[in-house]
Order: sequence, then C-alpha cells, then structure tokens
Amino acid sequence: MADKAREAERELSATDKPDMQWRIVGGLLGLAVGFCSRKVLAFAWERATGKKPPASVDSPEIGLGEAIAYAVVMGLGMEITRIVVTRSAAKKWRSWKDAARDITP
Repeated sequence: MADKAREAERELSATDKPDMQWRIVGGLLGLAVGFCSRKVLAFAWERATGKKPPASVDSPEIGLGEAIAYAVVMGLGMEITRIVVTRSAAKKWRSWKDAARDITP
C-alpha cells in the first residue's frame, strides 16, 4: 500500500516539474524569440515613426513621450510574442511527449 502511494507521489511530482529537455528547449526558444521580436519591433518602429529606435531610453536627447511609447511598444510586443510562442511550443512538446509515451511499450 505504501509503495503505491510513493509511486503515485513520484508520478505526480514528475508531471508537475518540467523535464530538463523542455527547460533547455524553452530557454533557447526564449532567447530566439526575444532576439527576433526585438528586431521586428525595431523595424516596425522605424517604419511607423521614420526614426531609428532609441538606443537608450535614458538618453536626454530622446523626448519623454517617445521614450515611454518605445518602452510600452517593446515591452508589450516582446512579452505577447514570448507568451504566444512559448505556449504554442509547450503544447506541441506535450503532444510529442505523449506520442512518444504511447509508442514505447
């Protein structure tokens, strides 16, 4: 009886924690998404405003309104992209793991 309880507890804790493979894939995915979304948002900023994106929003040459707008656009854009891509990748990862579990005897 105690063995079954321990086995169920181990199985539950194993499903609660992401496995090491997903941690690695998720970390690399986060880096790639951050890099790509920053490039895309900077390009969109340049197209929309006609100016290069500020190198530093702390610079006194940048107006306060422009600095705040840039920070909002970059923050929201990067976070929304990260959430969408990470959730999609996690869903696909789970389906691959479930398919692999069904194949193995």
